[in-house]
Amino acid sequence: MYIEVKDAVKKYGTGESELYALNHVSLSLEKGEICVILGPSGSGKSTLLNMLGGMDHLDAGSITIDGQEITKLSRKALGEYRRKKIGVVFQSYNLIPELTVRENIRVVEDISQNPLPLSELLEKLGLTDHATHFPSELSGGQQQRCAIGRALIKNPVLLLCDEPTGALDSVSSREVLRMLAEVNEAYHTTIVMITHNEGIAQMADRVVRIHDGQIISNLKQQKKNVEELEI
Repeated sequence: MYIEVKDAVKKYGTGESELYALNHVSLSLEKGEICVILGPSGSGKSTLLNMLGGMDHLDAGSITIDGQEITKLSRKALGEYRRKKIGVVFQSYNLIPELTVRENIRVVEDISQNPLPLSELLEKLGLTDHATHFPSELSGGQQQRCAIGRALIKNPVLLLCDEPTGALDSVSSREVLRMLAEVNEAYHTTIVMITHNEGIAQMADRVVRIHDGQIISNLKQQKKNVEELEI
């Protein structure tokens, strides 16, 4: 398997106040899959996403990605892992207001070992005509596409999406999801997305449901075209 989470545990607090954010979670994903993780607030889905991204440490268990067990890495090595292999798309776009679309994306390109061609990516994202625009001159959907471009330019092995359509209307949401599906097809990028939106799960190869820190279902399915989604 390309991604292997084994018996992952993350706890907060001690004694009677002890809380499991992840309670012995195991999960396997194949390369190139789109995986949607569904769950209510506090279910553990954001914690799991952070663990996959090397942004937090497990209390027990292991995570192996692309043949590398990241739970054994030093802090410095973990930073290199995040820089080289992980792309993250947040609900809030986190673009730099003073930089243009091209410059926002190039911020990450300049620290990448094997970046994708910027002109090709701008075209793929439908941003070629907006390359010299600032974030304030873009729609919400265009800003999120720019954020996706910033995450993708480094050619990551894993793209993590944290509620990427949470701040968008239905039209912009569909636009962004269509872009993620096209990116997955064009670059075979493995995508893990967390969301509250049940409709988005229909575009995934795999749907994982998590509740109270435990995976309650993990189903492989035939994914639908974004145009068919009920969102």
